[in-house]
Amino acid sequence: MRVFAITLILLLLLILLSFAVGRYPVPADTALTILAAQLFPVSPDWQPETEAVVIGIRLPRILAALLVGGALSVSGAAYQGLFRNPMVSPGILGVSAGASVGAALAILLGYGMLGIQSFAFGFGLLAVGATWLIGNTLGRRGDPVLVMVLAGIIIGTLFTAFVSLVKFVADPYNTLPTITFWLMGSLASVELSDLSVATAPVVGGLAVLLGLSWILNVLCFGDEEARALGLETGRLRLVIILCATLVTAAAVAIAGIIGLVGLIVPHLARMLVGPDHRILLPVSTLLGAGFLLAVDDLARALFEVEIPLGIVTSIIGAPFFLYLLNRTRKAWA
Repeated sequence: MRVFAITLILLLLLILLSFAVGRYPVPADTALTILAAQLFPVSPDWQPETEAVVIGIRLPRILAALLVGGALSVSGAAYQGLFRNPMVSPGILGVSAGASVGAALAILLGYGMLGIQSFAFGFGLLAVGATWLIGNTLGRRGDPVLVMVLAGIIIGTLFTAFVSLVKFVADPYNTLPTITFWLMGSLASVELSDLSVATAPVVGGLAVLLGLSWILNVLCFGDEEARALGLETGRLRLVIILCATLVTAAAVAIAGIIGLVGLIVPHLARMLVGPDHRILLPVSTLLGAGFLLAVDDLARALFEVEIPLGIVTSIIGAPFFLYLLNRTRKAWA
């Protein structure tokens, strides 16, 4: 609980700091007063432009970073526990590749942001559904976990090829740059309406995963031990995969492809609190939210031109992951 409390306090401080980060300087106390004015009667002593920046631009972006970062991290922790593999990430079952196809196709057809998000969400679920169907059919003849992972790799490769096909036929001057930028991940165009659509699946999936955290602890010991305790491993695995997929698909739909968050943050959380998923999942959620928010602050403050989040997370995440591997040379549990 101490780690959870410290992480929560640091996250709140980072949120307050994030309102002040950007090309338009806003003091932290002014941003806090503007936020309070949305709920309480406060006499404004700031410029209208300042309130527009805080409420119209930075608030949606900060909330989106918290939502997406927490979603990717908790789904990564759930997948790693479910498949008993520290190298598993939220995209292992093809949800990211499927969402990429949906978004690229929606952009190719000229749909707006709502269409892009809907297509990304739907195709992400479709890809995981195909993975589950293959894994459930072929897994009866062998290790179901291994077959599921291999099926996810194949489906991911197939949908990645479809993305390349859409990019090949897209207009190289208008449509192709839009598809490429979306695939690199960004929160620059997020609005509050986007969050209202994504919040329900993320919060719902997160709540179920937290409720099933003790079952993840049991599944880490293997299917035979779980069945000996009376658990229906097939159904429980399906529920966990479905919830983790909903969470990931919703995050990818509003932010694009942002790699390594769901792989790195669960490792860091495991170093801090251990492998107990009853504690690991909440801490992973907070750490993931803070990590992506800090990365987003760097992406929009370091240079004149904003860097896509997928690039920044890869640059920061790769050496950080090597550091974590060096710290955790003993067997993963």
